Amino acid sequence: MTTLQEACSTFASGARSDALRKLIADPKARRIRLEGLEGSAPAMLFASLGLKRPALIVADDADTAGYMYHDLCQILGQEGVAILTSAYKRDIRYGQIDPPSQILRTETLDAYSSGKARWIVSWPEALAEKVPAPERLEEARLSLKSGTKASMSDTVAKLREEGFRQTDYVYEPGQFAVRGSILDIYSFSHELPYRVDFFDDEIDSIRTFNVETQLSERRLKEITVIPALADDGKANGMSLFDFIDPGTPVFVQSAAWLASRVKAVCSETISEAVLIADEGDPDAMGNLVDPDAFDARLGGFKTIEYGVSDPAAGPQAIPDARMEFDCSPQALYHKNFNLIADSFADFLAKGYRILILSDSARQTDRLRDIFADRGDDVRFTPVDRTLHQGFIDHASNTCFFTDHQIFDRFHKYNLKSDRARSGKLALSLKELNQIETGDYIVHIDHGVGRFAGLVRTDVNGRPQEMIKLLYQNDDIILVSIHSLHKLSKYRGKEGVPPKVNKLGSGAWNRLKERTKTRVKDIARDLIRLYAARREQKGHAFAPDSYMQHELEASFIYEDTPDQIKATQAIKADMESDKPMDRLVCGDVGFGKTELAVRAAFKAAADGKQTAVLVPTTVLAMQHHRTFADRLRDLPVRVDFISRARKPKEVKQILADLEAGKIDILVGTHKIIGKGVKFKDLGLLVIDEEQKFGVAVKEKLKQMKVNVDTLTMSATPIPRTLQFSLMGARDLSSLNTPPANRQPIQTTVAPFDDDLLKEAIGFELSRNGQVFIVSNRIESLIELENRLRSLIPGIRVAVGHGQMPPEKLEKTIIDFADHDYDVLLSTTIVENGIDMPNVNTIIVNNAQNFGLSELHQLRGRVGRSSRKAFCYLLVPPALPLSPVARRRLQAIESFSDLGSGIHIAMQDLDIRGAGNLLGAEQSGFIADLGYETYRKILKESVTELKTEEFADAFDEVGADSAAGQEEEFTADCTVESDLELRLPPAYVPQESERISLYQTLDNMELPEQIETFRENLRDRFGEIPHTTEELIRIVPLRMSARRLGIERLLLKGGRMYLYFVGDANKAYYQSKAFGRILTYLQLNPKRCQIREANGKRSFLVGEVPGVAEALAILQGIEALPSS
Repeated sequence: MTTLQEACSTFASGARSDALRKLIADPKARRIRLEGLEGSAPAMLFASLGLKRPALIVADDADTAGYMYHDLCQILGQEGVAILTSAYKRDIRYGQIDPPSQILRTETLDAYSSGKARWIVSWPEALAEKVPAPERLEEARLSLKSGTKASMSDTVAKLREEGFRQTDYVYEPGQFAVRGSILDIYSFSHELPYRVDFFDDEIDSIRTFNVETQLSERRLKEITVIPALADDGKANGMSLFDFIDPGTPVFVQSAAWLASRVKAVCSETISEAVLIADEGDPDAMGNLVDPDAFDARLGGFKTIEYGVSDPAAGPQAIPDARMEFDCSPQALYHKNFNLIADSFADFLAKGYRILILSDSARQTDRLRDIFADRGDDVRFTPVDRTLHQGFIDHASNTCFFTDHQIFDRFHKYNLKSDRARSGKLALSLKELNQIETGDYIVHIDHGVGRFAGLVRTDVNGRPQEMIKLLYQNDDIILVSIHSLHKLSKYRGKEGVPPKVNKLGSGAWNRLKERTKTRVKDIARDLIRLYAARREQKGHAFAPDSYMQHELEASFIYEDTPDQIKATQAIKADMESDKPMDRLVCGDVGFGKTELAVRAAFKAAADGKQTAVLVPTTVLAMQHHRTFADRLRDLPVRVDFISRARKPKEVKQILADLEAGKIDILVGTHKIIGKGVKFKDLGLLVIDEEQKFGVAVKEKLKQMKVNVDTLTMSATPIPRTLQFSLMGARDLSSLNTPPANRQPIQTTVAPFDDDLLKEAIGFELSRNGQVFIVSNRIESLIELENRLRSLIPGIRVAVGHGQMPPEKLEKTIIDFADHDYDVLLSTTIVENGIDMPNVNTIIVNNAQNFGLSELHQLRGRVGRSSRKAFCYLLVPPALPLSPVARRRLQAIESFSDLGSGIHIAMQDLDIRGAGNLLGAEQSGFIADLGYETYRKILKESVTELKTEEFADAFDEVGADSAAGQEEEFTADCTVESDLELRLPPAYVPQESERISLYQTLDNMELPEQIETFRENLRDRFGEIPHTTEELIRIVPLRMSARRLGIERLLLKGGRMYLYFVGDANKAYYQSKAFGRILTYLQLNPKRCQIREANGKRSFLVGEVPGVAEALAILQGIEALPSS
């Protein structure tokens, strides 16, 4: 294997670098032209120059600049390379300031003025914006160094003076927070905020911290804090060409394009939508340079042009010197390995050396395996890192090829601002999950109430904090902070408020019992089927053939870890003699169909047939296309039947199926009808089972008993449910998105005719198509008329759920066949079909959609190698609710297809649960809230497994129970008159205190406690005594539960222990109770035994605090049992 630096020196040999360096140093050569550079050759050449002074590179647009920055960082490392971005989202005329980009911009200017940056990469739109003067940058800079004298009050005063805002927690640049001796600052010069810890008038330590977790990451010796200087730029700013040294060499892709683009940006006016909506910066255009002055300044710099020459550039563009290279771009092979092998062999025969640049050794090994399996003798040298685009250098007879271009995968660049962006997103998702006054809360014992805040009460003269809940008729319950695990935020269907319960009516307990009975019925069916299939014998498939390996190697994406795990699980199920029944869940585009293709081929290799059952004709056609494409070169016949086929064709297909000539048949519910006979059915693949009717489901139930079954669902089943259903269904979940999927550029904007015209016009100009989604059928007609007047000649199709199914299906098929440009629809596209040609989606009235709906709608585009766009439009003059605003911000800043977004997808969890367990269950979830429903489901499954189906699960349980002592109580209630809390002076924000109380109260493992302590120290400083005592309640409760204690009281310096009732005979004969008796015998004076109403209790004296109580219980656990 070769390093990327060695590959660079092969191309940019000493002679080439020297020649270019001499030209740059020659005062007569003001305009230099580099010709014949292709792909990433410019980055390789520039990186090898080793110039004495910093240089500027100007690419033609933001993406080209991003890839140039990525390439230079890959070769030189990140230290000396910086990128100057635009400070605005999208176009400056929309006035939307982007804080993460502002950080990057300020960081670059600071790196340049302090001499750290050797290369600055930018593009015309970013250069059109002014930068602050160097002296203003110097004056605003605040330097802090660990171990030096500095007063916290002076530092805070300086921050205020420079426009920093004080907040409770820091999550955006330009903020600071003070907690005791800790000062958090989010500077505009670093992607992560800083935590400065003072000790008197000295800086004790400086660390960066993560916005999402608010926990420290890395210690630093010194830092520079810089405020927002964008507003200074408007009044006293200058062009970057005034800011940098006049002797700086400027490498520019096209000087004529740079000048014309800056002129075009500066001639625009602010968008009217910004002024109407009163959002964004209305004075944004004041931040632009004077285009004529810019042009004149650029003319004074030495420019090295490296792009394709512009014939319209005129005589002034004639260079003083030229340097020619003989390169050609890497060919597009589109994964055609015949073509690749022939082309590579041709290069080798001509004496060329082939280098394959890749970030993953697995990819180059895979390429080697494919060549070896095909019997091709192709020798190449792997290079340990990749660049954006490959090329062939004919002068050195070397091919620099990238693996992502060979495998036709999208290549992604990352800017540092991505860290800042994800932190902000995580925070807005966290806010969506936080408990606020007025929220609906479910108490497992009392039902749904409303949260009325944290209240302070006095118990025996000591302050304590309680949670106040309001029920019907203004009844109040105060919940101890040690019982927060009984509370959960109500999660039901979005926009539908629950009914608040009445205390003491018994209705809540009846609802829980009713739900439990119904859940048990469903779980019983699932478990019975599961148990029956464990008894059955099915076909055990043979291990993988070499053709199976070839099929899997030809998959265009690299398998995600989840896919690898699911593939192994499916194969293990198929190779065992028990019939498989596996459910694969995963978001759109996460690779479920690929798993089905692999399973179907494995079945075909064993001479067994596969039936692929789908809910709609459209999906039948799509799956048939996918299966046929993937299995094209293999000896397998794939066919499909649906309404779209002629009766004569269907008759022939059924005859071939019965004769065993068809290996894989795709179709709607007809394929399991009476007239369809398989010669030897070995595998049944069901897509979106929840969408079939009862009759189809019953038929499937009978088939499943002895045929291997693979079910797929695009609604991810929540992780929490998977654990609850262990032993009732085999589940594989795909939570990781495929690597290198194109991020979808997402924009939230007021509804505007210009924007609509621009978005649709661009998509149609590249022969693409557009989805427009509106949540009301009435608005579709209005939108259709508007589109026809805006864009004459546009072909618009309308689709919604109230149309006859045949007509809707025809509309969608016609749209897929490119008979229309735009599909105007309600949310039917959300669970629609894969259309790679549709790469723009416009959602009207986006504020009315839930987070998961928006996420799934957006997942409909960006399914090809093209850049995709998603516009979320809101009414211009309508103020948004805080929740809607947060939701739209979250989806806008999270443009990748990622599982991170699922943090907040509660309504998706609910939909997943409803799909898996039946529609009626969605009603119960709405009444109980998701968390409570989940607890009941878990209890029901556990009870069934330990009682009714104990025999079936005996052998399963025996392994896990080995070596563990039984627990005799599910929970232990702790009460006390001690002051156990997080003092407001220590954690000022109420919602944060509640969140910390919840975290503490829900802990299950001892190691979590120490992590919690470290996190508190990191964020808030040294832990006060009252908080230390509060933390000790967690191990105290764990210990009490192991000893069979149901309730523990700490009052008046004594500890009262209440044990389980007499009915639990097993407990009073257990080792745990034996240890308590031993302690009693050893400490007769300190202990008393009491008994009332058939329940025993213990009184232990001289217990002033939690630390002593914990020591006693841990001591008891260490005793031998009598």
